[in-house]
This record gives sequence, structure tokens and C-alpha cells, in this order.
Amino acid sequence: MFLLWQPIWRSTEKLSRPALAIFIGVGIIGFFYSSWWLTALWLSILFGLLGGRIFSEETKTNRIIHILAASYLLSMLLLWVVPKLLGASDDLEAATFVIRYLIPLLPITIFFIGNQTSKSGQLPVLDFFYTLLLMLVALILVLGSYAIGTLNTVNYIQVMFITIFSMAFVLLAFSFLWQPSTRFSGVELLMSRYLLSIGMPFEKWVKSIAVLAEIESTPNGFVQAAMIEMTSLAWVSGVSWLADETQGKLGESSKHQTNFSFKDFHMTLHTNWQISPALYVHVKLLTQIMGEFYEAKRREETLRQNAYMQAFYETGSRLTHDIKNILQSVGTLVSAAEQTEDKDNAALLNLIRKQLPVLNQRIAATLDKLKAPNEDKKRVEKMSAWWKNLQLRHTQDRIEFKASELPKQDINAEVLDSVLDNLLNNALEKAKYQPNTLITIEMHHIATSGDDGKHFCIDVTDTGKAMDAAIAHDLFKKHIASHNGLGVGLYHAAQDAKQAGYNLILDSNVNGTVRFRVQLSA
Repeated sequence: MFLLWQPIWRSTEKLSRPALAIFIGVGIIGFFYSSWWLTALWLSILFGLLGGRIFSEETKTNRIIHILAASYLLSMLLLWVVPKLLGASDDLEAATFVIRYLIPLLPITIFFIGNQTSKSGQLPVLDFFYTLLLMLVALILVLGSYAIGTLNTVNYIQVMFITIFSMAFVLLAFSFLWQPSTRFSGVELLMSRYLLSIGMPFEKWVKSIAVLAEIESTPNGFVQAAMIEMTSLAWVSGVSWLADETQGKLGESSKHQTNFSFKDFHMTLHTNWQISPALYVHVKLLTQIMGEFYEAKRREETLRQNAYMQAFYETGSRLTHDIKNILQSVGTLVSAAEQTEDKDNAALLNLIRKQLPVLNQRIAATLDKLKAPNEDKKRVEKMSAWWKNLQLRHTQDRIEFKASELPKQDINAEVLDSVLDNLLNNALEKAKYQPNTLITIEMHHIATSGDDGKHFCIDVTDTGKAMDAAIAHDLFKKHIASHNGLGVGLYHAAQDAKQAGYNLILDSNVNGTVRFRVQLSA
């Protein structure tokens, strides 16, 4: 009846027929074969069950209830049952009144204390460790009192005091050794290290895995090396694993196997014997560490692949845009040839003779980039010569060139050709949809404070409508959606200008004055 009340079964659960039969059978056996030794064992078990619940209760009221019940059981054990075992009932005649009339008030008080539900709404779990510890303490008190009372002809009161104070001294010493304040690490740390080192040294294995993570660059190579490290343990006969889309097996299978999983990493461990719960927790922790390293390797591989694809994309899109600019220059020459009259054939021939070598150089430079994209090659020209060739390439009526002064310096013609072709082609494309748009290319110098030198710049200005603010904000930072091109021309133009030491900016973005500026150093 006591076990039905507390603390094995919950009141909301029904007792099965087999369990009920076991309870009735044990009760009948205990009733017909009862003895003081059996009573002492039974009270020790009940004391452990109730005492273990004290440490798992959340509410103060419930803890008081269990303390009263455990106190009643321990009092009856020491003041009534043990004296019967020793035949020393006469030594406690004065306590008979207390045992019969006062101690029963402890369990009666429980009926007047309201039971409270825990804050979490869940029933407390029976703590096996504390239950076993308290039951062993009660058994030690019984056996210790019986041993002392049998070997020495002393009063039972003295026996009880000797046993209780001896046990108190042992528990006090053990509590001090559990977590001392001296240089000694304590029993708690030693026990934790023992639990974490059953079957394999934890620190050594983690260090080996960390070394493998530094040596192996691929996820599959790391897993293979880690599994070889696992099979080197004496109690492991084999291991099989499944990581993402790869799988493998090492060693031999056994009838004792345990599965471990962490995200996309799954491992089956074959052992020579069934692993203990402590070792299971240990290996599970190691599996999680190995899975974390595996996930890190996968992320590293993904980042490397993304970096490679990004470089491949940027190189390809940059070369594609260079070829697009070259084809547009060729289209300009073809358009000029179609519109030229017979009397201007000599001028057209002169233009083609000057432009074809420049186009040939640009095509050769683009092919060189395709063969070796990492090599930085540039075509150096005088600013005056480059400016003249730029005017010859763009002879449209709506384009006007202005130059108050040309700098006497060498420039990277390859970069400036790419940047100016981008700006002019975008302006010409804009002029198709916005008639009466004029384009001005002006070379001039700007004064800067604190610098005696001249800083030249090239402005490309059109009289069309301003761009949206969102497009203007991201113009040189990333891909821009475009209806007529790839949307990466100005991004690559800004990157090329920056690498060459120039600076491409949007100087003005208002209706009637949309100005791009390429800043050069004098």
C-alpha cells in the first residue's frame, strides 16, 4: 500500500495486472515470513525512496512532507526495530511512550499539509543515486549498531550514539574531500575524469582528432582518418559510417553494436562487449565533436568552391564585357563606313588604318587575360595620343569633346579605354530612349587643398534624366539589373580603375546633368 501511494507510481497512471500481482505476492510473502531483519531491510528501502525525493522536489511544502515521512521511518528503524534485533528493548523503556504516542504524529501531520504542484507542472523524477546512497546509509546504521551491540556489552543508547556519530564523521570527511579548498583537486573532479575516460583517454582522443582536422583538407579524408583512429581502440572491433553521401566500413562486425548520429554524420560502432551507459555518453560526446569538425570541413570546402566560382564568374563577365566593348567599337566603324560618301573614302580609310591596330591590341590583351587572368598587363600611352584616338573612335554628332589642357603623362590606355567605352556606350544607349540627349566628354584639372600639383579628371556628362537613387547607390558595388546589357559593366569598370590607381565616381545625378568622373593623378 505504501508503494502504491509513493513514490514509484504516479497517481494518474493505472497499475497493470502483472505489477499488481507482483505487489500482492511480495506482500503475502512478507506477511507470512516476516522477521525483524526483513522489517529493517524494508524500512531502509523506504527511507531511501523517500529521502531521494527530497533532493528532486521543487516546492518547500513537498520537501517538508518527505522529510517528515523519512524522519518517521528512520526513528522507527533506530528506536524500535534495531533494539528488537539486539534484544535490547529494556534499554529503551523510557522511549516506549515517545514511540507509541509522539512519533506517530509525524505521519499524521502530513495529512494537514497541502501538497503543492511544482512550477514546471511535471512530477519530480526519482534520483537513483541519492536513493541508493540513503538506503546504504540506513543499512550501515543497522548493521553497524548490530555489530557494535553484539561485540560489546554496552547500553543500546551508547551503541546508537557511537554508530550515528561515526557515520556523521565519515560523511563530513567525505564532503570535505569531495570539493576541498586546498591544492588537492577533490573526489568530484577525479570522479568526473574517471567517467569521461572510461575506455579511452578523452584528452588524447580529442587532441588526435584536432591534429587530423589540421592535416586533412577534405571532409571525407578527415572522416576516414578519424575512423582509423577509432578502430585502434582495444575494445572496438569495427566501425561503419555514413557522412552526407559517402559511406565506409573498417574492421569486423560484432553482435554488440551501437548507433551514434550528429546532424548528417552517422556512425555504427561494433564492440567486443556491450558498452556501459557511462561509455555510451562518452562516445556520444566524441561523436558530436567529430561531427562538428566534419561540418566545419564541409563549410570550408563550400567556401573554397564559392570563392573559385566567384573568381571564375568575375573573370568571365569582365572578359565578356571587354569583348562587348570591342564589338561596339567595331560596330561604330562599320556604321561610319556605311554612312560615308565616296568623296570621303580617303578620310574613312585613314580612320580605319588608325583604329584597326588599336582594336587589334585590345583583342590581343583580352585574349591574354583569358589565358592568364591573374597576370596584370597594361598598354601604356601618352595622354595626348590616347585622347586623339578616343575622338576618332567616337565621331557621333551628339558627342562633344572638350579639353582645356592635356596632362603630360603616361596613362594605362587599356583601363581608360574600357572605362570610357562603358560610359559612352551607356550614354548612347540612354540617348536612344531619351531624344535630344547630348553627351559631353571633358578633360580638365581640379585643384585640391594642400597640394601644389594638378589632378586631372575626365567627365562624361549627358543631359538626360537622372537615375533612381537606389540604382545610383549600388552602381559601383554590385550587379545592377539592366535591360540592354549584362549589368556588370560599371562594376568592373570601377574595379579596373581602382587597380590602375584611378577613381570612378558619380559626380552628379540630377535631371539634365548626369556626370560620371574618372579622377587621374597628375
